[in-house]
Amino acid sequence: MVYEFEMIGEPVGKARPRMNTRIGRAYTPTNTKLYEYSLRQWFIREYPNFTPIETRVKVTIIAYFGIPKSTSKKKEAEMLQGNISPTKKPDADNIIKIVLDAMNKFAFNDDTQVTKLEIEKKYDKAPRIYIKVEEY
Repeated sequence: MVYEFEMIGEPVGKARPRMNTRIGRAYTPTNTKLYEYSLRQWFIREYPNFTPIETRVKVTIIAYFGIPKSTSKKKEAEMLQGNISPTKKPDADNIIKIVLDAMNKFAFNDDTQVTKLEIEKKYDKAPRIYIKVEEY
């Protein structure tokens, strides 16, 4: 079984939980919740009759970042060829966390099933995130 889809928009990483000092409770920031919700919606749109994978899982993530407007044509060409990779936030591990949390109970039952993981950060004219979840 393989689930493969893309979500348009600049990739976002999982933010740290915040503390509400008034009531003394930790909470997930709104941006993180919204991004996870959006990922799920794109997944459901592509696979409306999904069944979570029950065996071990391999996840491939490619985060495509937009090219900054101030970039020279020469540098832009190098970025598009893959010679220059984004070394900016969000960190790869935070991108992994937000994707795995969003796909939990959807593409697979629990993120403990993920035993193989590939992530890459690239530049592209159209910012998006590509996700492939497969049993192996």
